[in-house]
Amino acid sequence: MITIIAAIAENNALGKDNQLIWHIPADLKRFKKVTSNHHVIMGRKTFESLGKPLPNRTNIIITRNGNFKAEGCVIVNSLQQAIEASKEDKNPYILGGAEIYKQAIEIADKLDLTFVHHPFDADAFFPEIDKSLWKETSRENFKADEKNKYNYSFVTFERI
Repeated sequence: MITIIAAIAENNALGKDNQLIWHIPADLKRFKKVTSNHHVIMGRKTFESLGKPLPNRTNIIITRNGNFKAEGCVIVNSLQQAIEASKEDKNPYILGGAEIYKQAIEIADKLDLTFVHHPFDADAFFPEIDKSLWKETSRENFKADEKNKYNYSFVTFERI
């Protein structure tokens, strides 16, 4: 099972200037819980935005830069190599960014998404979810509160 995990806005926004646009602690907490003890696959720019490997996970970084090094990470040159490098994990997670999501949505089995119910100005976007290929299987809705500035939902889709 290959799972894409992402937080996206109403307009499919992912981020701007290689950063998240919003701060929703509940989403970050859930992300940590869900991905811990798994392989996480991400592009180089996503890794650089994090600044260091995510703890308690095998970090796999996709880059075309043959000289790129990141201590404690597995470096590969393609999504296919990343999936091969994570074959011992029954459920690796793909963390993005936009270009990796675009490739991965063609092969993923599951989408684990946080929808932020607000549009944002962005320069990176999640691909459109083709409802003829994906079925929503669960949804939890949450209202904004003192810690989480926007309404949001945790939504799971599975490939039909």
